[in-house]
Amino acid sequence: MNYLCPICARPLSAQDQSLVCEQRHQFDLAKEGYVNLLPVQNKKSKNPGDNKEMMQARREFLDQGFYQSLSDKVNSIAQQALITVNVPNILDLGCGEGYYTHRLAQVMAAMSDANTAPKIAGLDISKSAIRFAAKRYKTISFCVASAYNTPFADASQDLVIRIYAPSQDAELARIIKVGGYLLTVTPAAEHLFELKQKIYQTPEKHDMSIEPIAGFEVVEQQRLTHEITLTQAKDSKNLLEMTPLAWKMSDEQKAQLYATDLTLTLDFNFTLYKHTA
Repeated sequence: MNYLCPICARPLSAQDQSLVCEQRHQFDLAKEGYVNLLPVQNKKSKNPGDNKEMMQARREFLDQGFYQSLSDKVNSIAQQALITVNVPNILDLGCGEGYYTHRLAQVMAAMSDANTAPKIAGLDISKSAIRFAAKRYKTISFCVASAYNTPFADASQDLVIRIYAPSQDAELARIIKVGGYLLTVTPAAEHLFELKQKIYQTPEKHDMSIEPIAGFEVVEQQRLTHEITLTQAKDSKNLLEMTPLAWKMSDEQKAQLYATDLTLTLDFNFTLYKHTA
């Protein structure tokens, strides 16, 4: 993967176990294989992003396959969008511990040969998440970096995937090729509504409006809705810890939640944007 220096925006090249730019800014490769491209001066806290406990909960929950339907839909839309592109560059923006990135890489590899295989990268601001991702998924390039200042060249990406992650319109327009795509996944109206009902007297449903992004047009929108039932307290706990709702519940409420089976609605919006200018 070709990265840019996050300090001076010049290309980085490999030298021994480091990446170095012509201005001699140097970034060492971690033993797990990732590179940290988040300068200290760009951090807003000591350890930005999800902490180790949140990452562990998400990893365990996703490994059970509860969100596989989301992953399958992302993979299907991505395949169709890139069907005519040879050797596409794909970036998973806010990739977390790499679950969705890895499953996409598997699907894309199966439809490619050695000459057309995509180049896939995962970016997240959480060092804990990236460390785990790089250790587990060796064929993907992972970096610690900010989604608001990505270490990628102008017009370098054929597809950027953004699942539940923040970003900046101008940065998306900078790194995605004209004619390239942005695929976003956001919670739809009914997502985890049963869980909200256990917390709020008058729970609100998620906003279904389509986010306008400067320089992009919406070319496709899909919605996926189905139910899951969690029968193990550990799965319910992991799901809760993945969401901001965990901060809204008392220990007593959590104990009651974990004591019974939990049937929940999963409801996702998938929006495919095309970069037009």
